[in-house]
Amino acid sequence: MAADEIDLLLGQLASGSALGQHPDAVVEFAEQFGIDVSMITDEQRTAFVAALGKQTYSTAVQIFMADFLPRVRAGLTALGLPVEWDQTPAADVDAAAVLFTRFLPAVARLRALDPVTTEVVRLRGARAHDCRLCKSLREGTALDAGGSESLYDDVDSYESSVLLTDAHKAALRYTDALIWSPTDIAPDIAADVVRHFTPEQVRELTLDVMRNASNKIAVALAADAPHVEQGTERYIIDADGQTVFTSRSA
Repeated sequence: MAADEIDLLLGQLASGSALGQHPDAVVEFAEQFGIDVSMITDEQRTAFVAALGKQTYSTAVQIFMADFLPRVRAGLTALGLPVEWDQTPAADVDAAAVLFTRFLPAVARLRALDPVTTEVVRLRGARAHDCRLCKSLREGTALDAGGSESLYDDVDSYESSVLLTDAHKAALRYTDALIWSPTDIAPDIAADVVRHFTPEQVRELTLDVMRNASNKIAVALAADAPHVEQGTERYIIDADGQTVFTSRSA
């Protein structure tokens, strides 16, 4: 049922991702969003907001979907799990509502992957996109399952880590591929993921990378400030797939 629901939501997101014609400032912003969102300049951001006004946020959401839905398709296809969803543009789709109130919680409720793998993948994406809030967060279930700051520090240089497992490293290589080279996922990376994870886990892993990458919207709009000035903030995902902040540490 969860897979069917997510396929339906992916179709709705795809139908609402058409960007249409926009001023050069919007095009430039969108291109940098896709290449490396952390490198969007204040000047690009200011020009983007000036060009769009009240449509700034909704357009940023559309840019995210136009950027990441093809990555999901490419990743699943490379791993032998192609997904076909309707991409016919639909003007009546509230993309932001579908993304934030339905799709992201539905992905967060998936539990095929162990929590530590889910967390190291999340942190890799947070650091790739330089999301300040995301980097400051720690998921409580993963901490209770053996996650630690020593382990999470190794995410930055995972290939040489003695703490991260071979499965973690396979997941992190795949995460990097989806973020940086989705149209050229190396066969050995795909094979390694398939070797370590079941089809259900592979699908969840791919969708997790997209869920985590929704932080690109906040980063692009400079709305990613952490809740803590120092230390980390613990959270959990509740039964509805919502983020619940629980405590802070120095």
